[in-house]
Amino acid sequence: MALYDLINRGSDIPAVAERAIRYNCLRTQGNRLTPPDGEIYRTIESASPVGTADVVGISIANAGDLPSFFRLMDLAGIPRRAADRIFGKHPLIVGGNGGFANPEILADYVDVVALGEGETSLVELIRTVHRARRAGAAKNSVLEELSRIPGLYVPAMYDCELLPGGGVAAVRPRTSQVPAKVRPQFLGLDGLHAAHFVAPISDGKRGVVVPTLGCRWACHFCTLGVPPFRQAPLDVLEAYVEELEKHGIAQVVVSSPTFTQYGKRYALLDRLREHSRRMEGKATTIIGSVRADELSARYLDAVSELGDTGHFFTELKLGGPRGIVTIAPEFASPDLVRIFNKTMTPHRVHRSIDLLRENEHFAHIMLYFIVGVPGETALDRRAIAEYAVDVFRRFDRRHGTVILKLQQFMPEPGTVSQRLPMADPALTARHVEEIREHLYNIVGGEAYERNYRVVWEESSRLLVESVCLRGDRRIGRVLEMLHETGTDPARLSGERLQEALAAHGLDHHRYLRRLNPCEPLPWDVVNDVDRDQESRLMAELDRRAFETTSAGDGVSVI
Repeated sequence: MALYDLINRGSDIPAVAERAIRYNCLRTQGNRLTPPDGEIYRTIESASPVGTADVVGISIANAGDLPSFFRLMDLAGIPRRAADRIFGKHPLIVGGNGGFANPEILADYVDVVALGEGETSLVELIRTVHRARRAGAAKNSVLEELSRIPGLYVPAMYDCELLPGGGVAAVRPRTSQVPAKVRPQFLGLDGLHAAHFVAPISDGKRGVVVPTLGCRWACHFCTLGVPPFRQAPLDVLEAYVEELEKHGIAQVVVSSPTFTQYGKRYALLDRLREHSRRMEGKATTIIGSVRADELSARYLDAVSELGDTGHFFTELKLGGPRGIVTIAPEFASPDLVRIFNKTMTPHRVHRSIDLLRENEHFAHIMLYFIVGVPGETALDRRAIAEYAVDVFRRFDRRHGTVILKLQQFMPEPGTVSQRLPMADPALTARHVEEIREHLYNIVGGEAYERNYRVVWEESSRLLVESVCLRGDRRIGRVLEMLHETGTDPARLSGERLQEALAAHGLDHHRYLRRLNPCEPLPWDVVNDVDRDQESRLMAELDRRAFETTSAGDGVSVI
């Protein structure tokens, strides 16, 4: 939305930005989308056919959603593969957002991947494409010119030496004019316009404020700490809430990786409370993520005074007060908390629970835990269930709820943990059941049904992620094959994935394994993670696995 606003407000930018989304009228046929009655897939603003645009940007938030690329391209009537698109006749396809952390997956399909914040790089891309189309330039020369713009990765400008079964031996620029490394571009606070912090348009029902970008912490498995931490000017947020009131928009979503890190949070909460009063009790405030180790009694009181509040990522329908606080210990074993550079120690979590117990407006706690980390033992998993019981007892809400939100450990490109092995999602499913059963046995059936929830991601999505996070550019062909054969990614089985991989000479285990610190990564061109940090993390996990196995504490998963 920030780019949309920038392009449309910039009189010196030779473009108009329009949107196309998944409309309710689109029909689902297997794994494909089709417009009704032979219609053409069109933009919102001018109802132009999407396929006639000069540039089409596709934003994919998560690697598990990459298969949607093929569905969207077919919907727009655009040739999927970059080699089949003619410059001047077909749009230039630009990929962006977190789903392209490993841009190699769709290297044969997208023309460009924008890394980081695109205010500078995409404006330069638009100007370059505008000049090139008017001059009738050849696509290859345009791509080479785009590859020299900081923050733009152009896959066609690099040669990959592929290894049998999966992985790469090397990735090299095709010419000396193409950079060997491409780094994401991030703006300073003075370069961020208002649309970075407030949604420039609304659906008439809700508005969105983004008080912070990035995170002050740098956990070894998390991408939130990659962009620099920046805070929105308070006057921008307050003026936006004023505009919402003028339009009668009651709901405000506070979307922030870590709202408790916003330095002006109490002033903003005061303004939101005033918003609720002015809207005569019709207002709802949805607050995204907060860090439990940054909670205070003052913060909890301020949130509870907003009136009707909810949690951004929770769709569970729970009785009683709606107040939900998310706490992310990630690991129940303190040494894993330390090894992965987390700050959520048991002492800090206990302090947070004590604060919550004193505030009657909060009845539910969601605990995030990671399952399947290298070296994890059965005792580590049982400790998660025991952790939930300890939190519930300390919370002391007979009709409260503790929700265990379990996530599989997935080493993300661009993080210190990117070379670590990942578990097969089928194995993780059994481990989740193990945690659920242990929790049930501790508290009994009645208490389990009344006071606990265990939630985890479906294995099909994780299977897709397992190859998309680690894969080379052959994985894109695998995803296209699955799309062509009508395979629904939401129902993908391990057997079907292995069949598709085998058809391309690939082996799933090549993508699950641990990567050597000196081994080239498929995404080496965009990688700037410190190798010494990677090596230290691996060494600590190796030491832990050896010690727990020697002590007979359980079977390690390597």
